[in-house]
Amino acid sequence: MNLEQAQKALFLTDIECDWHSLLQEITNILPENMLTIQCYGPVISNPYGDIMRSIIIAIYQEKVEEIYVVGTKNSEALSANVLIELDSMKEKIRTLDYLFQHSRPEFLRGTVHEWLNENSHDRIEKCVNIIYHHPLVPQNVKVRGLIIDHEDGKPSIVEVSPQVTV
Repeated sequence: MNLEQAQKALFLTDIECDWHSLLQEITNILPENMLTIQCYGPVISNPYGDIMRSIIIAIYQEKVEEIYVVGTKNSEALSANVLIELDSMKEKIRTLDYLFQHSRPEFLRGTVHEWLNENSHDRIEKCVNIIYHHPLVPQNVKVRGLIIDHEDGKPSIVEVSPQVTV
């Protein structure tokens, strides 16, 4: 057995996608060594939130050596559904937009619409960096982002690497 195939990998994926076989093919990780955390997005909005807690526990308890944050190129259908629902809450949205702009500097986006519909690449890159730079994640754990684009029927992969600060 190849040593590379024996290592455990954690995949943070979108809740609506089932990419087990594709991810297995891309990474050469055996199914029994693949752990998955699913969430909408995928997104880690808080480096000390529940998703990050699950990632850290998986690293130590399951001896995870690689983490992949996996998403698709912008899903316009999802964005449209979110926007339709938000139209019925215009007053709440105006209040939140005000708070986003004036009271909560930790929000990187200026409006609720921008926050909910963040670009896939930016969202995945942000997640990769949160995991990679987290003080409880060992330096030997590899963190990568994968963006899957199914435009022509064949998945093409764009890898997102963590930003290394010196």
